[in-house]
Amino acid sequence: MISNLEFSQRPCLFLRGATAGVAGLADFAFPKSEFSGPVPQGVSLGSVNGPRFVAVTGLAFEARIVAGPGVTVVCGGGRIQFRRSLEAAIRNGCHGVLSFGIAGGLAPHLKPGACVVARNVIAENALYTSDIGWSQSLIEKMRGRASRFAALQDVSFGDIAGSDVPVACTEAKRRLHERTGAVAVDMESHVAARIAVEHRVPFAAFRVITDPSHRELPPAALVATNVDGGVDFQAITRSLVRHPKQVPTLLRLALDSWAARRALVPGRRLLGPDLGLPDLRQHLLDVA
Repeated sequence: MISNLEFSQRPCLFLRGATAGVAGLADFAFPKSEFSGPVPQGVSLGSVNGPRFVAVTGLAFEARIVAGPGVTVVCGGGRIQFRRSLEAAIRNGCHGVLSFGIAGGLAPHLKPGACVVARNVIAENALYTSDIGWSQSLIEKMRGRASRFAALQDVSFGDIAGSDVPVACTEAKRRLHERTGAVAVDMESHVAARIAVEHRVPFAAFRVITDPSHRELPPAALVATNVDGGVDFQAITRSLVRHPKQVPTLLRLALDSWAARRALVPGRRLLGPDLGLPDLRQHLLDVA
């Protein structure tokens, strides 16, 4: 699914980013939240002037947060369709790809709501280095005004692992951390990084921790979202009926997800219309 938002200012584009449907639990627990509402879609970017960016999200609530002036969102739609949509968006013209959203914690010190800017993205058989200037700019934007947003005081610069399957149990998280040194894991950044490298455009990732390294994901968390990144309430309910003892853990995960959302919102505001990409005018001259 591609959501295109047309504005008079600079547009940007985002890719999928989520961890096994954990964030859907906050919608289940807090259905009337400020993040409710449909993902805007269907507006063409064809007449937009100025630089374009690509942003990647895996969940509908992430798409709603990142949407705004100059933003085009690529979210959900299944793995194959997701890659095709991202490639099509980049070919349409873009000056940078940003992976935006939540992630699972691998480093023990990272708590729910902690922000991570990727140094590298580690895939199964590849390593992709983020644009250093862009990444440093993201960190400076978060830390420079963190006093205004308590949720952004914890910003880490570290590696993010990419996984094609959910990393649900604490033992799997521990092994992945020890094997790769990554501090967080998501299911979209490695796809975004690979495609950005193939198309020779800058890449960066801004993620916020939901489930920490010591938190296991119960069955309902693994079925909480549908293919388009929305919340599958029926699947959650069925899982709760089958496994009622998971309710306390689910409530804890819902609170974790809420903490992550409360960091994503001000974080997106601090990124600004250029998504933190520095020296944009010089970059445009370099690629002209």
